[in-house]
Parts: sequence; structure tokens; C-alpha cells
Amino acid sequence: GSLDVEWKPPAHVQAFNECTVKYQFEYRSTGDRDWKVIFTRKLKFRVGFDLSRTAEVRLQTLLKGRCTGDVEVQSDWIYATFQIPSQGKLESEVQNFHCIYHDWEYLKCTWQPGLLTPRGVHYGLYYWYEGLDHTVQCDHYIQEHGMNVGCVLQNLSQAEYRDLNICVNGSAAAAVRPLYTTLRLHNLAKPSAPEQLALSVSAAGELLVAWSPPGGRVPRHCLEYEVQVAEDAGGAFVSTQMETTLTISRANQSHISCVRVRGRTNVFCADQGFWSEWTQDCFSVPRKEDKQLFILIPVILSLSISLVVFMLIGQCKKRSPAGKPLQTSVGL
Repeated sequence: GSLDVEWKPPAHVQAFNECTVKYQFEYRSTGDRDWKVIFTRKLKFRVGFDLSRTAEVRLQTLLKGRCTGDVEVQSDWIYATFQIPSQGKLESEVQNFHCIYHDWEYLKCTWQPGLLTPRGVHYGLYYWYEGLDHTVQCDHYIQEHGMNVGCVLQNLSQAEYRDLNICVNGSAAAAVRPLYTTLRLHNLAKPSAPEQLALSVSAAGELLVAWSPPGGRVPRHCLEYEVQVAEDAGGAFVSTQMETTLTISRANQSHISCVRVRGRTNVFCADQGFWSEWTQDCFSVPRKEDKQLFILIPVILSLSISLVVFMLIGQCKKRSPAGKPLQTSVGL
């Protein structure tokens, strides 16, 4: 989806040698509300578009310096559009195209064949972002029954916070409608589950929960966490926060049956993102009364055993008057 846009300078621009000449270049795809703006002194620019729609560009010259009394003078706008002719039937375009940026380390995209996929079709994924000299094809495809149905892209750190333009097309005897899309990696990020979940109970009966951020390239300041706490009685609450610790007050000293944590990219680093999987640590914290009972049980058992021993000693004394041992006679 990359396009090279070129233009020529205004006529007689050499006459303005005491002024700086630059250009305000704006572009968008049809249907977008906002224009993307670039100020440049170049006469050529490469930009990315969703080529399933019409590309629109507009340009004006900006002049400022001694020749204009240091006041910026703007020319009228000039306009241009570009549209790739449609090819293949719409139903031949791949379906359910879906991508996830795992741990900010690799992008996994998957798709399903179109409803009217020609026999023997061979799908290919191509991508481009600003900074690449040319379009690049996927070099690690995911296959099912010998057909490409996905792709794994690595080393995309240079594409973060830029438009990643993707095309999925197919080669076959009949024409296949290409799929064009533009992705923003930070909005597709999915971190791994948080690590090293640790749990303890304070002297005041509060539950202390702590964990570590997941591994990978995910910036720690870009993470937020959701902590879910479930009780045996059926109650539950959820806390969303950026800190990696949480103190839970248990005023009713209820049973906590499960605590788990998951994470995702926060609003400071992305407009959206995917939640990680939950941690697997679940546990039960007893009530205060249960703890007291656990202490009382050994005491009660000790007293009971002592009482039985005293009773047995008493029975023995009853069988032996004055505490003397019984004498037996042996006949000859």
C-alpha cells in the first residue's frame, strides 16, 4: 500500500531566492475524516494507503522570508487521487483477517480462504511501512492442508507507532481480490500473563497481593492490570490499576477462593489492546474464626488425652486397696 507522490516546484521559484520554499503535503484514504499532514522541502514523498479505497492527496506551497516581509504566504491547493482498478470477485477476498502483536515481539496474522476461492490458489502476505525501501513478503507462513492461512512477522520494532500497510493477495488461474489493510501495532498488542504472583496475609488480616510484569519487550510503563478476587459466598470484585501490588481489606473475614491477574497495554500507550491470559494461581484464605479453631483443636485434644490417662490411673487404684499391689498364692 505504499505510493510515491511527486510534484514540480512553482514556476519562477528561483526569483524568491531570499525566501524559504517548502510544501504542506496532506493525504488520506476516502472515508477518513482527518488528513495526515507533512511539511517538507522535498519534491517526492512515499506514503502508505489502504489501496482498497481511493487515495487522496493535496499540496500547497509555503513561502516565507525577506521577499515576503517574513510573513508566510500560501499558494492555492492542488489535488490528486489514485485508485487501483478492482480485480477478481469480491467473494474471492480472504475472510476473517485477524492480527495480534504478541509481547511486542512478533505479529501473528491469520485468515480464511474466500468463499469463491479459485482452485489451487496460493496466498501471499506483503507489508510496507515508512522507512522500508520496498515492499516485503512474509517469510514464515502458517499452513493448513498445504495452503497459506497465516503469517508470523518478526523484527517490527521500527514499525511501532507507524502505519503498517498489509496486502494479502492470491495467485491462481482466476483473479483473486486482494485484501488491503493498515494496522497500528501498539493497538494490537497482547502481553503474556503476569509472573510471580505472591500472596500473604498481614497481622491485621489484610490480603497482600504482588506480582511481576510479564517478560518480553512490553514497556513496563505501558501496562495496566486487572485483579479479580472471588469469594466462596459467590461475591467478587475487580480492580484495574497500573501498580503491581494490591492490598485487599477483608472486613467480614470471608473466604477468598481465588485471586488472579491479567494485563494489557494502557491508554497512555495505545487506544486499545488485548488482555493477556489470567495467572493460574488460585488459593483459599481462612476466616479469623477458622484460625482460632485451628489453634483450639490441638489444645482440646491434649486435654482429652490427659483426662483419659487420669481416668485409667484412677481405675487401677480402685482395683488395688491402699495402693498396695495384689498378692497371689501358688499351690504346690
